[in-house]
Amino acid sequence: MNDKKCGIHELYAENPEQADLLVWGRKVDPITRRGFFKKSGLAAMTAFLGAHIPFADKMPGGLIPAAMAAGEDSFAIQGKEGLTILNDRPINAETPPHLLDNNITPAKYLFVRNNGMPPKENEIDVDTWTLEITGESCEKPTTFTIAELKEKFKQYTYQLQLECGGNGRSAYDPPARGNQWSLGAVGCPKWTGVRLKDVLDYCGVKKDAIYIGYYGADKHLSGNPNKQPISRGVPIAKAMEDKMLIAWSMNDEKIPLLNGYPLRLLCSGWPASTSGKWLKKIVIRNKIHDGTKMTGKAYRIPCESVAPGTKVKDDDMCIIESMPVKSLITFPKTGVEHKLTEGKLAIRGHAWAGDLSVERLLVSIDFGATWRVAKLKKPVNRFAWQHWNAEIEFPEKGYYEIWAKAMDDNGVSQPMVVPGWNPKGYLNNSCHRIAVQVV
Repeated sequence: MNDKKCGIHELYAENPEQADLLVWGRKVDPITRRGFFKKSGLAAMTAFLGAHIPFADKMPGGLIPAAMAAGEDSFAIQGKEGLTILNDRPINAETPPHLLDNNITPAKYLFVRNNGMPPKENEIDVDTWTLEITGESCEKPTTFTIAELKEKFKQYTYQLQLECGGNGRSAYDPPARGNQWSLGAVGCPKWTGVRLKDVLDYCGVKKDAIYIGYYGADKHLSGNPNKQPISRGVPIAKAMEDKMLIAWSMNDEKIPLLNGYPLRLLCSGWPASTSGKWLKKIVIRNKIHDGTKMTGKAYRIPCESVAPGTKVKDDDMCIIESMPVKSLITFPKTGVEHKLTEGKLAIRGHAWAGDLSVERLLVSIDFGATWRVAKLKKPVNRFAWQHWNAEIEFPEKGYYEIWAKAMDDNGVSQPMVVPGWNPKGYLNNSCHRIAVQVV
C-alpha cells in the first residue's frame, strides 16, 4: 500500500470491508455479513467510542459506527437555520435529523432542493403572477391569477410530506453522481391551496390524457432562456388524487422563496421533483411528459436489479413513482450521553411510505439482531408522515446504536443495509441509526 492519507468516510466509501480490516482489524463473514473483531481491533473501536460495546458481536461488517457518521458543518441562508449545505450553484441544503423533530416541519427547517436559479423575490408580483393550464389534452386552456384561484375554487389545507428522490444518496457504493444527501432532504409542512384536480376539471381533461407536466419561473444555470432547469410531472391518475395541491401558503404563511414562493405544486408521496416550484404553467399531455429531467436516467431506476457499478441503458430505466417506506429518529440527537441510573431513554421520530401508510415501527439496540415494536400514530391526513415513540432500556453501560425500521401496509420493511444500487443513487431507505453512550 502507498502512504496516501484519507479520512475514515473516504476509506469506507471506497471499500467498506477493507476499511473494517485496516481500521479495526475486523473481518466479515461472507454468509452472515457480521464482522469479527480481533481483540486489538475491538479495543481500538472501544477506545475511539469511549465505551464498551455490549453487542459488538452482532455489528454488521463494513459499517462505520453511527457516532462517526454524523457531521456538524452547517451554513446560514435567509429564512433557514442549521441546514447543511451540499451545493451553492444551485443552492441545495439538507436538515440534520434532530432538527426535524417537530410534528409539522417549520419553514426554517425545510430542506432546499433546486435545479436552477430561483426568481428574485423583489421581482415577484403576487397580484400579477399567473398560472396557465394548457396542453394537447386540455379542452379549455385557461390562465389564472392567484386571486382567481382563491376565488373560483374551494381551498384546502393538508400536511403533506416531501422527500427528494436522492435522499440517502451518500451511502451508495460505488458513489452515484449528484448531491450527496444523507438523511435530511425530507420534511412535512402544512400547505394551503386548491386541489389540482379541481383546476384540471375546470379546464377540461380530454379522454386521451395520460400525464401532466409543470413549468416554473426558475432559470437554467447557464442563463440560456431557451433551456429549462427542470420540467417534470405525474400520470393523470396521480394528478387527480384529492390531496394534490396548487399551494400558495406553507404553515399559514407565504411559502419561502427557496421552497417555491409564490405558487407551487404538491404531488406528495412521489419524489419531490414532481412538486414544481415557482409554478407558471401546467400542461395536460396525451403522452408521458418529456420535459427536462423526465428522460434518460433522471429520476429513474433500473427496471430490473443490477450489480453495483453496472452501466444501464436509458431504455432499461423506469420512472420513479411512489417513494419507499422510511423512518427517522429525531430525538435524541445522535451522540447523546445517557446515564444508566436514569432508567429508560425516550426516543421518537417520524415514518412515511410514499403512496402507502406505515403499519409498524420497530427499534433495535443490538444492531438489528432483535427488534421491539414502538408506538405509532396514524397520519393526520393521507400523505402526512406518522409519528412514533418508544422507551429504550439498556442492559449495561457502553456504546449502543438505536436503529429504526418502518413497515408499510403491504408488509414491506426498510432494509437494514443500503438497498439495491442504481446509477443515480435514488431511493435509499435503509434503517436510520443513532449513537448513544450509556454511562
